[in-house]
Amino acid sequence: MSVTAHGQHSKSQINSLAWPQQAIRIIVTFTPGGAPDILARVLAEHWQKNLGVPVLVENRPGYGGNIGADIVAKSNPDGYTLLIGTVGIHAINGALYEKMSFHPINDFTPISFLASTPNVLVVNKRLGVRSLPELIELARTKPNELTFGSSGVGTSLHMSGELLKEMTGIQIRHIPYKGRAQSLPDLISGRISMLFDNLSSSLPLIKAGEIQALAVTSLKRSAAAPEIPTMAEQGLASFEAISWFSLMAPANLPAPLQKKLNSLTRLALNHPDVRSKLLAGGLDPAPGSPQELTKLIQSESNKWGRVVHQSGATLE
Repeated sequence: MSVTAHGQHSKSQINSLAWPQQAIRIIVTFTPGGAPDILARVLAEHWQKNLGVPVLVENRPGYGGNIGADIVAKSNPDGYTLLIGTVGIHAINGALYEKMSFHPINDFTPISFLASTPNVLVVNKRLGVRSLPELIELARTKPNELTFGSSGVGTSLHMSGELLKEMTGIQIRHIPYKGRAQSLPDLISGRISMLFDNLSSSLPLIKAGEIQALAVTSLKRSAAAPEIPTMAEQGLASFEAISWFSLMAPANLPAPLQKKLNSLTRLALNHPDVRSKLLAGGLDPAPGSPQELTKLIQSESNKWGRVVHQSGATLE
């Protein structure tokens, strides 16, 4: 632990040693019920039991996560305002939006990777397809007639569809929603043909037989639903598009606070009760170092920047 020239702890270190002394809020950039919301609430519940202060979850959806992320980017770097970071916010939106009120990398302090979940391609049961090849064939016979929904422009769910279009050459129309609460009922009713969703969100409806799952978007089958084949197994060998979530703080968070938050995150996600809740929801917890998270964001930014460019998608 470093000290000042006079042998006293720096102000930031004193603050980090005293933290937390007030309520912590975790900003979720999507509507309640989805994977990032589940993750935030499980983490908040564990922290609240162990830190002795309220830990509040705020849902601030809109603009592919940019509304909530902007709140955190402009907050004080004191450890009391945190963000559930997503692949959309930190690796896609910078290439997608022409103007942003914050920088998706420079305006945040990485704390830890939290968890990932495969996306799943689900279709309306009345569409009459039961495999990815059948869907691709149907789309080729009906160019621009089939539609795919997502939880918003620029999300990994939207980009999963764009990657499918890029790799197969099919023409399907994107229908963005504010969240799963709006998109899933439209899928069930047949207003949209298909939907990319987080597996953790769609799994109850899949198991209930209300929607048809065709493929998960990870390279390996999910332990939460091993009966669902991968996109790669069905002819798209390199197809991979997982949704991942991280814990982020505003830029310039003092290093001792970053270290403390990382340690608390690791302890929480390695706790048996927390792990079992997340795994049951289709989330794979995997806390890591800030440096590992930084490398992941850089790699994912390169990958999805290319997909965004090739799709021609831009937003103001």
